[in-house]
Amino acid sequence: MIEPATFALWCIVVGVLLIAMTLGNSYIARLPLSAAMLYLVVGYAIGPAGLGLIDLQPRRNAVALERICEIAVLISLFTAGFKLKLPWKDRRWRVPVRLATVSMIITVGGLALAGVFLLGLPVGAAVLLGAILAPTDPVLASDVQVANADDRDRLRFGLTAEGGLNDGAAFPFVMLGVGLLGLHELGPGGWRWWTVDVAWAVGGGLALGYLLGIVVGRTVLHLRTRHREALGADEFIAFGLIALSYGAAQAFHTYGFLAVFAAGLALRRVADDQLARLQQTAPAPTVAADATRSETIAMPSDLMVAIEDFNAQLERFAEVAVVIAIGALLAVVPFRHEALWLVPLLFLVIRPIAVYAGLAGEPLTPTHKLLTSWFGIRGIGSMYYLAFALTHGIDDTIAADLVPLTIAVIVASIVLHGISVTPLMNRYERKRRTSPSLRKDV
Repeated sequence: MIEPATFALWCIVVGVLLIAMTLGNSYIARLPLSAAMLYLVVGYAIGPAGLGLIDLQPRRNAVALERICEIAVLISLFTAGFKLKLPWKDRRWRVPVRLATVSMIITVGGLALAGVFLLGLPVGAAVLLGAILAPTDPVLASDVQVANADDRDRLRFGLTAEGGLNDGAAFPFVMLGVGLLGLHELGPGGWRWWTVDVAWAVGGGLALGYLLGIVVGRTVLHLRTRHREALGADEFIAFGLIALSYGAAQAFHTYGFLAVFAAGLALRRVADDQLARLQQTAPAPTVAADATRSETIAMPSDLMVAIEDFNAQLERFAEVAVVIAIGALLAVVPFRHEALWLVPLLFLVIRPIAVYAGLAGEPLTPTHKLLTSWFGIRGIGSMYYLAFALTHGIDDTIAADLVPLTIAVIVASIVLHGISVTPLMNRYERKRRTSPSLRKDV
């Protein structure tokens, strides 16, 4: 039970934080500083080291942390998918797909080798560490993602799509690590892992999410444009499709993260196709002057704008909640000296090697490859996989190794990428205005 005085203090802290972020948002955007860095400081200040409003323990509160991070990642994955206009068959998806597969495998392998030979971890724990830290983050990487569906910049498109794909693509390696620890059935020779955890769960998740996005999108737009029904409540469409695709994917034992990302892609594709057809065949439908707002939303463009705006706000609230929780954990997690070399090893060695190897032969400029290798932001996705591992039976000894290393990498990413994102992206945009090779869209 929360005491009235504590609840009042909570209200003051939350109110001051939200108002301060609103008033200072434009100023912060010009500084080598990210909003996540401020949330991290607030989390530490209201945690056990400060006001004591939050008392989180990785083991004790693992289920709650898993659910909070899960919701945050789902919202962000759907938003990322909804921003990307290119259909699956477009060859320009090769860059993010290679980042989410080849680069992902190299990253997991590099971290696993470091875990075994440098940290002395069992093979299963080392693979699990690699899987937790390999995916880039779709939530905290908003500053380097496409701003909207019309943003066709190659760097931003690649990083956005990579974050959407590899949060789900990391799941097979998480299950492999858990399986090698004896907590998940892999089958003789790993056959069950290959067939169920890789082929079925990945392919099925993408296909199921895309199918549901197509069906829901076409149904809603058909009712709106042909019958003037199903008007308004656009937020329910986004929430409903996220919940439906994730729940269905879980029911069919596929990866819900990939399903939600694919559902966002499909809904965008349906809306764009429908809008193009309407513009070619007839003028936009008109409505009475006294019609209510809910009655005027009939065009696909209105639906897309409403969902984009709503999801952007949800994504920000989710970011606030999770990063504050991570900040509060800083006071209770005993950090190890290994983090001092694991962080630079990941960001300066493993990630660049993985990116350059994964993108070998792709017609990208050195600037694109260099920035892609640096902006491998780790965050809420890694926090989710850590909490997932904690709730699936890993023992206390392995947890004591994984928790501080994961938190250290996330915090380092928030700080290092938060400091560097504004100057680096500003410099990139200036170069892009003068360089034809950088101006070339995806």
